Amino acid sequence: MLAAELIRRKRDGRELSADELTWFVTGITDGTVSDAQVGAMAMAIVWRGMTAAERVAFTGAMTHSGEVLSWAGFDRPILDKHSTGGVGDKVSLLLAPIVAACGGAVPMISGRGLGHTGGTLDKLESIPGYDVAPSHERLRAAVAQAGCAIVGQTATLAPADRRLYAIRDATGTVESIPLIVASILSKKLAAGLEGLVMDVKVGSGAFLPDLDSARELARAILEVAEGNGLRTAALLTDMNQVLGATAGNALEVRECLDALTGAGTDARLREVTLALSAELLVLGGLSEDVNAARAAAEEALDHGAAAERFAAMVAALGGPADLLERPEAHLPAAPVAWEVHALQAGRVTAIDVRAVGMAIVGLGGGRARESDPVDHAVGLTEVAGLGELVEPGGRPLAIVHAREQEGADRAAAALRDAYTLGSTADAGVGGPIVIEVAGPRLSN
Repeated sequence: MLAAELIRRKRDGRELSADELTWFVTGITDGTVSDAQVGAMAMAIVWRGMTAAERVAFTGAMTHSGEVLSWAGFDRPILDKHSTGGVGDKVSLLLAPIVAACGGAVPMISGRGLGHTGGTLDKLESIPGYDVAPSHERLRAAVAQAGCAIVGQTATLAPADRRLYAIRDATGTVESIPLIVASILSKKLAAGLEGLVMDVKVGSGAFLPDLDSARELARAILEVAEGNGLRTAALLTDMNQVLGATAGNALEVRECLDALTGAGTDARLREVTLALSAELLVLGGLSEDVNAARAAAEEALDHGAAAERFAAMVAALGGPADLLERPEAHLPAAPVAWEVHALQAGRVTAIDVRAVGMAIVGLGGGRARESDPVDHAVGLTEVAGLGELVEPGGRPLAIVHAREQEGADRAAAALRDAYTLGSTADAGVGGPIVIEVAGPRLSN
């Protein structure tokens, strides 16, 4: 086969066979297809799309471009969750130990933040000693011991995706649903999963802000996952406000520790975590229906079983054994904490959540480029949500945690620009956190 011929055919809108797509993915992996050819094929897919059969075959080829993990010997279903990303999205840190406490095994392959969205690995790296890149032997041992392990993608898992994503980023071909689906699912399929729940974010802080695009992505993920033998459900959830009360790596870890230990939980964060956990327990055959699954997840969260699993995971991957008991002794803290007040009183009627995320990037808590360092201590706490009354000298928009006052002042200005306030008499609040559910449960 010739790469140029396959590119030409896709450019002209013709369908490629499974063998042709597998050949091309092999070339991405071993370097026999050049960067220019990979970029040209990506652009052809952006313009012409892919048929359902092409999406399934392409994702399958990406999955098998490297090692596929085996969990032989485990007597638990192998389950995972993936989010399309947002601001303050810390659900993974709660869901993994909840599902583990309910009988699942969760080898969660996560990523770093890029742009306005936070990354689960960045949050976990704020924990001293936590190994986000363990050997496969250590990963298996951690899952066997704790029931869950949240780690990063290794070089041997879906290596074609690693090269393709870098080229897509450089060639303006990131925004393609077939390519997005292949990137997400190839890593999840390579992790050897038996069930996956997708959290597809919608709103001003989401990768896909509008509902129709989010629905299209959810449908495509379900179709390709099922075509590759992976039972999957998808929830469309709201990202028109920060998820939880914090945004920023160590600050989000602390919020999750509070939720696990009963010190306090944001209602929206709790709701989306339990909804996703319940779907996953049903997919894994650990609960007969979503109501029983939700009750089991609530029990695990509220009575300490999930906290025990989280502590065991941290210890198994090199973190401090007393993190839950003494978080302030281990998590980094920024020297400046600055309340940001609105310039006039009003109720929050809209939030540019992407702008809030970029304010955190400006503090050093995120990255504009993959190579950028991250300050794990900076971010926001007490973040105001939709419908809340804020006023000078009263409820702040947020508290900024920064390295220096100048950075806090820049973040404060960005936050004020990101918030829209209405009359103090307005009573409007945000909509439901879970917008829609799609997947096997709806078709049964």
